[in-house]
Amino acid sequence: MDLLVSFAEGFMNLFQVGADNFVSWVTGIVPTVLILLIAMNTLIALIGQNRINRFAKFSAKNPLLRYMVVPFLGAFMLGNPMALSLGRFMPERIKPSYYASASYFCHTSSGVFPHINPGEVFIFLGIANGITTLGQSYMPLAVFTTKMVMKQQGIELSNELKEA
Repeated sequence: MDLLVSFAEGFMNLFQVGADNFVSWVTGIVPTVLILLIAMNTLIALIGQNRINRFAKFSAKNPLLRYMVVPFLGAFMLGNPMALSLGRFMPERIKPSYYASASYFCHTSSGVFPHINPGEVFIFLGIANGITTLGQSYMPLAVFTTKMVMKQQGIELSNELKEA
């Protein structure tokens, strides 16, 4: 009987942990994203949908603007994941590449501008702090990750640059 009670308590605890996680989202990231969406839609309404669409059409014609300037400005001003929402102004055939570019800016720029993706910085710093507490350097962390993935996938990545 004790085994059955322990199983039932553990089963219910699973849902309690899920509910606690959900509440942390409701009081954390959900309001932030909601307010950013409201701010973005308000700004669009103030500027005017036609002007925004004209700017998007103009920036979509220029690869430098659509894959560098707009994604960086979105990441810098809106952060992750809101920077990805600017893709809604791009033509359909541009959206996948815009998403890839904006994702790139959200992840690589967080080292210089930690407000873009604070969760990623928080996780890296937590792991790095644990490694330095053990008296080891955290610099090989990225190399270790690459080696781990190569081992998991059963592949060896080349260190040589392939000439085109």
